Amino acid sequence: MPVAARTHELSKVYTLSAAEVVALNGATIEVERGDFLALMGPSGSGKSTLLHIIAGIDRASSGTCEVLGYDLSEMGETDLATWRNQYVGFVFQSFNLVPVLSALENVELPLLLTGLKSKERRRQAEMALDLVGLADRMHHTPRQLSGGQQQRIAVARAIAADPQLILCDEPTGNLDAQSADAVLGMFRTLNEKLGKTIIMVTHDPHAASSARTVRYLEKGKLLPPGQKPQDW
Repeated sequence: MPVAARTHELSKVYTLSAAEVVALNGATIEVERGDFLALMGPSGSGKSTLLHIIAGIDRASSGTCEVLGYDLSEMGETDLATWRNQYVGFVFQSFNLVPVLSALENVELPLLLTGLKSKERRRQAEMALDLVGLADRMHHTPRQLSGGQQQRIAVARAIAADPQLILCDEPTGNLDAQSADAVLGMFRTLNEKLGKTIIMVTHDPHAASSARTVRYLEKGKLLPPGQKPQDW
């Protein structure tokens, strides 16, 4: 299978005051195209750091990271921003919707950077809202929507540009069980029906059960396939 993301001996060290904090220590992983991978581990295990490096949001201290055929370590900030906008969709724990904009306008926001004409941007945003089952809420503002609906709007925004890779950081962390299941169901549909590669960071075993593959991190180290942290 073609590889969507490949890291080799990836490490990340932060300097806080006079101390060094090792967030990631020699992580090597391959994520096949079309996989739905859940990254799990205790708080501070390095899972979000790994996701952010794969996203090109953060830079590794050492090691290599190749995503969708691009060596991210060789790209400048401008090229990385263009690459992210073209190939990657993001869903975070916080919905990050603009309060004064409608659902449709929120979903259309990332498309403003694509060069598409207004009519095409609107069509793609409407299609994304329809896919997440909220076409009838497109003119509502975030405060008129439930938390679950807001996260579904965030998913629509992530997929509006038809990205190859969808990255999710605790996407169900702020949701009740019913809303979380609805969002996870959407991820399964995107993966199984549309072939999207999804990498999801979560601490929730129920959320991880929606994934095809689960890998665990502990104290900055990526554990071998099938191995869990000692306290789990």
